[in-house]
Amino acid sequence: MSTIQYGDRIPNNVGLGEDRVLQRALEHWQPRFLDWWKESGPADFQSADVYLRTAVGVDAKGWASYGQVRMPDYRWGIFLADAEPGRKIGFGDAMGQDAWQSVPGEYRSMLRRFIVTQGDTEPASVEQQRLLGHVAPSLYDLRNLFQVNVEEGRHLWAMVYLLHAYFGRDGREEAEALLERHSGDPDNARILETFNEPIDDWLSLYMFTYFTDRDGKYQLKSFAESAFDPLSRTCRFMLTEEAHHMFVGDTGIGRVIRRTIDLMQELKTDDPAAIRRAGGIDLELLQRYLNYWFTSSLDLFGGEDSSNAASAFATGIKGRPDEAGYADHIERDTSFELARPVADWDGSGDGIGVDEIPMRNATNEVVRQSYIRDCEIGLKRWNRTLERAGTGFQLALPSSHFRRKIGAWASVPTDPSGRRISAEKFSARIGDWLPSADDKAYVKSLMVKVHEPGKMAGWIAPPERGINNLPLDHEYVRVP
Repeated sequence: MSTIQYGDRIPNNVGLGEDRVLQRALEHWQPRFLDWWKESGPADFQSADVYLRTAVGVDAKGWASYGQVRMPDYRWGIFLADAEPGRKIGFGDAMGQDAWQSVPGEYRSMLRRFIVTQGDTEPASVEQQRLLGHVAPSLYDLRNLFQVNVEEGRHLWAMVYLLHAYFGRDGREEAEALLERHSGDPDNARILETFNEPIDDWLSLYMFTYFTDRDGKYQLKSFAESAFDPLSRTCRFMLTEEAHHMFVGDTGIGRVIRRTIDLMQELKTDDPAAIRRAGGIDLELLQRYLNYWFTSSLDLFGGEDSSNAASAFATGIKGRPDEAGYADHIERDTSFELARPVADWDGSGDGIGVDEIPMRNATNEVVRQSYIRDCEIGLKRWNRTLERAGTGFQLALPSSHFRRKIGAWASVPTDPSGRRISAEKFSARIGDWLPSADDKAYVKSLMVKVHEPGKMAGWIAPPERGINNLPLDHEYVRVP
């Protein structure tokens, strides 16, 4: 197992000190990163002592230590999973050949674009969440937010290392641009639309970390299969940290549900208005937030029929998560049945046709379907909680055809079940399916900070256990 050199100015396990040119370039970028963190990271908490975990190794067990750290002093760095001796390319036209240790010239532009797009999401989410600390429902949640933030900062470092180490001047310029774009900036926004959405309440944060960070998991797993070995090793370690981000969303939504059930039982009613008068989040509102963030995340996978995805698979640059589980790793002559909206639909029938497209072109859709099945796992768990409580309510994922903005179903009106409807009916019913302005205002009204150890906001239940076996009333964040 490779060890992380924490004595270096930039902690790393890539032998950075042996490449003085690269080391100087990254040391030149480092103060700019810290300036960005202070300007765009968690607002007004730079001097707080936070109980954070810090990577000390890259193996799955015992890889992190915990302690009180001020976020600007967090030891961000460059950590790659251990190399696999003799690793071979696992899919595409070059399957079985040696994995690349450098960037083939003909694939340079495509690889750089993938790395920049992935890297751009990391600082974007920090920027989206920078004000949430002011309305945290507990110190436990506040600490979890900051843990997610510092790890997104480290994931930015992971992509910047690849840009500096393997893409020369172009890579250095792209690394600078990653700090120049800002989430929601009308003049210089982040690359992907979802990462320009405002996140100004904790219900949105939980949905984002459950659904959008889960998309991140699938993107990282796709790159972990890459023929470009440094990218594969980078993403394999990033996945270790990403798991906590999805845990925040999964348990956060579960705790909202538990608190709502408690209120329903205390009040002996499931009336949403009564739940709101008691300061809770009614289940119908929860479903509308779920609809919004799930469908927003679906577009991050790209179009269903994509020549770019086919090229990335054929060249070995980006594969399918857990590629070893597929029977065919080349998919040169295979096909995929893709549901498409009928162009001249007149309102009769379901208005859905089926096309047969090359399997390689369908790579985005294959990965999206795996993502949807993964999302269902949390819903089954939450629905068991609702069923045991006798609520008679079940949460559901909307169809992957609903509210799409890219791909075959872009701007095609459907209801959440995926049934085609008229544009007029869609406009009339959208307030039933997505959060309204009143919904958002109500949720925002609940966002009052609770910074006393062991205390919890009234709209969310406490977690089942503390962090790293500490009690729930531990002072996870020491606010000056």
